Amino acid sequence: MADAVKGPASYFPSIEKKYGRPIAEWKDLIRSSPLTKHMELVAWLKTEHGLGHGHANALVADTLAEGR
Repeated sequence: MADAVKGPASYFPSIEKKYGRPIAEWKDLIRSSPLTKHMELVAWLKTEHGLGHGHANALVADTLAEGR
């Protein structure tokens, strides 16, 4: 049996289902943003794209962990 997904990626299935965009698209948006700070990006996703805090935080954390 495969290990369960942990960390920010555990939110990805529900993000795709709720907001109707693939994770790759969200990550591209984050990478293309002129914002660089974690909480600035979270606030931007919440206000401009209507994401909840947990979903926005998970996307930003995972994307920034990859490097810019």
